[in-house]
Amino acid sequence: MKEKFPFEKIQRKVLTKQESTTDKKYGQNPNKLPIETLLNYGIININKPQGPSSHQVTDYAKKILKIKKAGHSGTLDPNVTGSLIIALGTSTRVVHNLLKAGKEYVCLMHLHKQANKNNITQAINSFVTVIDQLPPVRSAVKRRKRKKEIYYIKIIEINDQEVLFKVGCEAGTYIRKLCHDIGIKLKTGAHMQQLVRTRVGPFNESTMHSLYELKDAYELYKQGNETELRKILQPIETAIEHLPKVWITDHSVDPVAHGADLAIPGIAKLNDKIKEKDTVAVLTLKGELVCTGTSKLTSEEIVKRDKGIAVKTQKVFIQRNVYPKYEK
Repeated sequence: MKEKFPFEKIQRKVLTKQESTTDKKYGQNPNKLPIETLLNYGIININKPQGPSSHQVTDYAKKILKIKKAGHSGTLDPNVTGSLIIALGTSTRVVHNLLKAGKEYVCLMHLHKQANKNNITQAINSFVTVIDQLPPVRSAVKRRKRKKEIYYIKIIEINDQEVLFKVGCEAGTYIRKLCHDIGIKLKTGAHMQQLVRTRVGPFNESTMHSLYELKDAYELYKQGNETELRKILQPIETAIEHLPKVWITDHSVDPVAHGADLAIPGIAKLNDKIKEKDTVAVLTLKGELVCTGTSKLTSEEIVKRDKGIAVKTQKVFIQRNVYPKYEK
């Protein structure tokens, strides 16, 4: 059975607020965007190699794709490999939404002394909770205790003093420090020997590609074959798959694109189980990301009410004037 992040445990239904259709003259299905658009408005999941920093890998991707702007989500130490989410061009602001989505790692931990397997298992499992973690001396954040949640830990193999395990945790958790703390709990001492990041929110190994694959795919694209590059470039909407969603009518898109908060009359349908103050993704009926925002009401309240503000707009992603202006 696959281990799950918190957002994956919530089964959401779609509630209809009002029957509405979308006009094909406006906007476009995100899964059918041209490559040229995705190069300025897409996401790639790069399998970061050992050695270069996350910033360097992002810079390599920019040079390969010949674009001016890109940004990554969640720094990996130079020696750590695995999933590095890179947002291209104008999509860079969306990666902030991945901070609360959860991350998964496969870690090889070395114990400094022999320990009983049952004791190892018990010690590791005791960390599946909300822990107080003091970041390492060399870290990018201020050194103070922070509460971080460990969602799950699955031991893959114990071989003498080597322990291989998979861990799902809140973003900002230091696995190096987790290993150190497990060693203290076991009274053996321990350190992280090797680490691979396997998942970042909705992104997993199935969408991960190396820089070499990216370069080869881009060269094929320049020669007229976009098949391989299309497998790597993903629409911006993949970065908000974990968020609860609200779909709006065509005539409600442009006001929100100009920064207006989303009023209840503009909603066509929405997910259930939305709570007040939840971060939500507002989409067109074609599935395009209009904005992210903070819900002012619960799903039930939105369904029952006829007026009022449902979502306070935070970050707008769709361009203005793509959809028709609202006419009373």
